Amino acid sequence: MERFWKHRLDHVIFWTATVLFHMYTRIDLLERVGVNQFVLEIVVRNGLLAIVIYTNIKVLIPAFEKKERVFTYIFWLGLLLVGYALLKNVHDVFLFHYTGGDESNSYFFHNTFYNISIALFYVAFSIGLELSRQWYLQREVIRQIEIEKLHTELEYLKAQINPHFLFNSINTIYFQIDKQNKVARETLSAFSEMLRYQLYECSGGAIPVEKEVTYLKHYVDLQRQRKDENYAIEFVTGSNVHGFALAPLLLIPFVENAFKHVSHFPRDNRIVINISREDNLFSFSVFNTREQVSSMNGNSGIGLKNVKRRLELIYNGRHHLTITEKPDSFDVNLAIKITDH
Repeated sequence: MERFWKHRLDHVIFWTATVLFHMYTRIDLLERVGVNQFVLEIVVRNGLLAIVIYTNIKVLIPAFEKKERVFTYIFWLGLLLVGYALLKNVHDVFLFHYTGGDESNSYFFHNTFYNISIALFYVAFSIGLELSRQWYLQREVIRQIEIEKLHTELEYLKAQINPHFLFNSINTIYFQIDKQNKVARETLSAFSEMLRYQLYECSGGAIPVEKEVTYLKHYVDLQRQRKDENYAIEFVTGSNVHGFALAPLLLIPFVENAFKHVSHFPRDNRIVINISREDNLFSFSVFNTREQVSSMNGNSGIGLKNVKRRLELIYNGRHHLTITEKPDSFDVNLAIKITDH
């Protein structure tokens, strides 16, 4: 069934059936006006129908459905149907009156009602086919999301450590650290908050963006403890990055990748993380310098592949991801259309 919709076989079947049925109903034209005019009738009528149908599906419906401008859509669809009827009327007068000698078809508006009815029928039928295709594709997306979710939960269960034991152990270590060693205590506390976030707050489909940003900050702060003065690490967050939800743990693979592949040679190494929002567009970018290599293909691990797949499933049609690889740098830019909650 997937190949049926993927290769547009519904369109092939629709037009094959439409053309064959039209040829059957106009078979008498072969004797009345000849083969050339018969073929011209098939081409003109179905060509005009194709213009009406695809203008409606590809232009009118996408332009007005999201804005809920129903009456505007009906107005433009009406104009489209009238335009089809007028053009077909011209050809009908030529075909039946001038070529076929039928005096009853000499009146220009003779077939107007019939032509509009035919166009309206095929428009309605094509809308039904398009809605069926969209329903099937949406159902497949939902099915893929469920499969991915079950897989993730299974992997999580396999790797899960008893949370109570884990946090009790962290607390024990925290109080064993000398109170004068504030850095160690703060580091352990940040690590504890990251684990708490992963274990208890990431089970839903979306999380407040503020919590996701805090999680990233904790991760970057922990990484700063491991780097020396040869590393310049910037983390910039816009003041308006709040008030909307994001899929949990969506951004961390890009940040992990930057720290994993940043150059380890004693030179000026940089990692720049920028998070911002402009109206309903959330922007996230990560830049890092790296060792002089030709490409990172095959070395970026499964993390980036998984996050690309999650973006396709969760934000299909609402995100744009660009990854720029250069011999000495790696740059990720992600934009997601968001809605306030």
